[in-house]
Amino acid sequence: MTSTPLNAEDERVLAALALALVDKPRATLQELAQAIGISKATLYRFSRTREELVDRLMAHGAHLMNRSLEEAELDKAPTVDALRRFIEGQLRHSELAAFMIYYWKPDTLQDARAAATWTDYFSVLDEFFVRGQREGIFRIEIGAAVLSESLISLLSGLMDAERRGRIARASLPGMIETLFLAGAQSPAGR
Repeated sequence: MTSTPLNAEDERVLAALALALVDKPRATLQELAQAIGISKATLYRFSRTREELVDRLMAHGAHLMNRSLEEAELDKAPTVDALRRFIEGQLRHSELAAFMIYYWKPDTLQDARAAATWTDYFSVLDEFFVRGQREGIFRIEIGAAVLSESLISLLSGLMDAERRGRIARASLPGMIETLFLAGAQSPAGR
């Protein structure tokens, strides 16, 4: 795992590797390199073992998801606009999201820092929904944690459906927002 900012090509390679691992979960490093059109030596620049690659992709995915969470400005932007930006930001990194959906096992997080990252992520999202409930935008009878989990589940499910070719990517942001708000929005917020 590196803290150095990645260039666009490294970002592209990591996104491709993430999808390759989802599509071919038992592939060797050599097969993964071939699947995305790079040499094994180039792949070794990112990681030397499969476990190291999974850890690196998990850390990179968490970084991207948290960055898009921050960019949505859930704490201060108008609620529906912030929700829209959050959805769009999460979809921007759908390859890493697909990887994380497939590989993330919260019960087995050994790294305390990784566990704290996800606790913080959901805390920010929960606080956003509490704010929206106070403003009358979201239904008060549905807990903030339920709203957070529901939104993430909807995002995850529809990102996977898009990856499998069942729905068009262009329609995802609006579709997710509409489906989520239809169930979560309070009658007063409509």
